[in-house]
Amino acid sequence: MTKVAVEGQPDSIVEDIDNMVRSYVEKPNCIILAISPANQDIATSDAIKLAREVDPSGERTFGVLTKLDLMDKGTNAADVLEGRSYRLQHPWVGMVNRSQADINKNVDMIAARRKEREYFETSPDYGHLANKMGSEYLAKLLSKHLESVIRARIPSILSLINKTINEIEAELDRLGRPIAVDAGAQLYTILEMCRAFDRVFKEHLDGGRPGGDRIYGVFNNQLPAALKKLPFDRHLSLQNVRKVVSEADGYQPHLIAPEQGYRRLIDGSLGFFKGPAEASVDAVHLVLKELVRKSIAETQELKRFPSLQTDIAAAANEALERFRDDSRKTILRMVEMESSYLTVEFFRKLPLDSEKGSNPTAPTVDRYNENHLRRIGSNVSSYVGMVCETMKNSIPKAVVYCQVREAKRSLLDHFYAQVGRREKKQLGAMLDEDPSLMEKREQLAKRLELYKSARDEIDSVSWR
Repeated sequence: MTKVAVEGQPDSIVEDIDNMVRSYVEKPNCIILAISPANQDIATSDAIKLAREVDPSGERTFGVLTKLDLMDKGTNAADVLEGRSYRLQHPWVGMVNRSQADINKNVDMIAARRKEREYFETSPDYGHLANKMGSEYLAKLLSKHLESVIRARIPSILSLINKTINEIEAELDRLGRPIAVDAGAQLYTILEMCRAFDRVFKEHLDGGRPGGDRIYGVFNNQLPAALKKLPFDRHLSLQNVRKVVSEADGYQPHLIAPEQGYRRLIDGSLGFFKGPAEASVDAVHLVLKELVRKSIAETQELKRFPSLQTDIAAAANEALERFRDDSRKTILRMVEMESSYLTVEFFRKLPLDSEKGSNPTAPTVDRYNENHLRRIGSNVSSYVGMVCETMKNSIPKAVVYCQVREAKRSLLDHFYAQVGRREKKQLGAMLDEDPSLMEKREQLAKRLELYKSARDEIDSVSWR
């Protein structure tokens, strides 16, 4: 312990050394050698003072007295060495080291130890303690204590090592083991990665993960709102009904009900359904694309293969484009089917309706009077409303059948066929790992080997 900074040392040397020593002795598994010179009062020992602070029970502290041969004549340190002056849990050990003259004469350690033994054996003050004094005894005492401490802590050390081994192996499993070099193993790995992605994607659709509910939102909110905004009021206004019916009649006035005018008005009205129907297709397509992106990001097995992530994303989005095209064609056909064949019962009611409140003997006197035109517009609106309710239910069915169902069933089928025809070099390019992941796996593998080796060593020692 340094008390004063001498020339060439920084002013903070005292504090630096104190902090350095404390950082060691404060650790609960540190054995403390509290060394004090015998020719100074033990009450002023800095070593004992610090040891008492960090180890008040004394379980980790061994007291050592040096310079016993330099004490004033007529004095000795027997009270300290025998524990009467200051008691520790472990026995005090006295030592006689080489003097500066011995060091200058190059006295070796073997000779110094022999001289130390002779000192204690012939000393009238310490002869009765000779077998428990000296550097050799201290070494044996510390070795025995260290062995007992290690043995006592072996179970906790092994537990910590096993826990660390399990954590490293779990991390290696998460990162994935190294890929074999043969084409068959590479193809198998790619297919396993694809299946893992497919599982996550289906979980999103089926409700196991969030996101699939947005598709229902398209049908339950977006589609009905779009249908309500269709411009039927403008299309079936009195002025437009008059115009359409008049143009449909041509030179020949209709006799009872203007069938051609009805058909044109209905065709024009039903055409408005194409916009909301196609918007529903596009909205679900965007949801599915987002779920593909999220599923790739959430598939742990894929994180190590950026190129394979890109290939799967491209293949999945290409498939979704095909499903969207099929879905769009299907719903447009549904709208066209409604236009191509009108419900017969609707027309059969028209003659009866047209006779209400009118003169049946003169149906064509004023074929364009306002009441008649309003009745036509009302009839068309009723028919369109009936079709609207049908489309509100059939559009979601068609979209789910053509897009969602196909995405669950065959999202990567085309990709599987392509991958199966690729050569080994192409397969290897798909499995090019992120260099940082490869480096991390290599470091973890080395740590795992070291921990397993340490465990084996401890096992072998603990059973001796």
